[in-house]
Amino acid sequence: MIRAPGLLLCLLLASALPTGAAAQSEPGGALPVGTVAARRTAIDKTLDFVGRVEAVSRVEVRARVTGFLEAVLFKEGDPVKDGAALYQIEPDLFQAAVTQAQGALERSRAAQTLAAIQLQRAQELVDRNAGTLVARDQARAALDQAKGAVMGDEASLRTAQINLGYTKIASPIAGRIGRTSVTKGNVVGPDSGILTTIVSQDPIYVAFPVSQREFLRVQQSGDRPDRSRISVRIRFSDGSVYGEVGRINFVNISVDRTTDTVLVRASMPNPAGDLRDGQLVQVALQAGTPEEKVVVPQAALVADQGGVYVFVVEDGRAVTRRVKPAAGASGADIVLDEGLSGGELVIVDGLQRVRPGLAVRASPVAPTASRT
Repeated sequence: MIRAPGLLLCLLLASALPTGAAAQSEPGGALPVGTVAARRTAIDKTLDFVGRVEAVSRVEVRARVTGFLEAVLFKEGDPVKDGAALYQIEPDLFQAAVTQAQGALERSRAAQTLAAIQLQRAQELVDRNAGTLVARDQARAALDQAKGAVMGDEASLRTAQINLGYTKIASPIAGRIGRTSVTKGNVVGPDSGILTTIVSQDPIYVAFPVSQREFLRVQQSGDRPDRSRISVRIRFSDGSVYGEVGRINFVNISVDRTTDTVLVRASMPNPAGDLRDGQLVQVALQAGTPEEKVVVPQAALVADQGGVYVFVVEDGRAVTRRVKPAAGASGADIVLDEGLSGGELVIVDGLQRVRPGLAVRASPVAPTASRT
């Protein structure tokens, strides 16, 4: 009861004093806010997709003959040249098979020579009426058989030489080689599976699916840029941008029925080997000439049921402006399609206390400064 009059007096005094934004909205007490000027800048027409890096050539190295592995002639992970030796299978048995085939060929050639001489003698006897036609025909048949034997032995020799060549396993392409699945001393053969894998490095492909919706949007807009003029850029998972620019070289002729997308492929220079087969990347397509757009910090945007708006400073007061961000706009800076013409002072700091028509005192802030 004693403290009640004092409490009542405090409440009356407090109600008589201006508070918060109401006090600061009066002349001389404008709310301080941080602003950034909306700027016009040239914006590339880009479309973003998720893609995967693919080697132009990918070879799974296998053994084509069976034998003991005598040597592994490469270092895993190193670049290899076309034709470089990779594995050596013990060649002795295959060399012996070549020598044996050469001997058989020499015998059959000698038999062919003898059969040709016998046919000539039989023909001479027939010409002098001293021999029979049967003997001559038998000699001719023997010569034909000898020719066939020579052809068969030549094929056997060639087969033996090819098998001997298979004991040296060489790289069919230039690229980077993976790990080996076998080591010296093991028996390898056609049933051994993949010995190692080689992927080409430069150039390299980047494949990415494009939805049918995106294709239809481009068709309806009437803007069909020349495929050869579309620049392809890559961004890695850490946000860094790949320095080389690629070009689209293939668009699939059919639509994937499970995803309703069309596979598009670009060829990218890869001189330093920064792109690796199977790598997941962000793909940005740039086409046409850059278009001037207004850009504002993302911190300036406010959303409500009516859409998106910003506060701009006009004649010392906060005024709302409805804006339309560009499709797919993201990041620290947002591109606007409609709402601002550039140069307006957009409020980015102190938005929590700003109301339409409120008197404000604008102070410029750095575009990269943190927003509150």
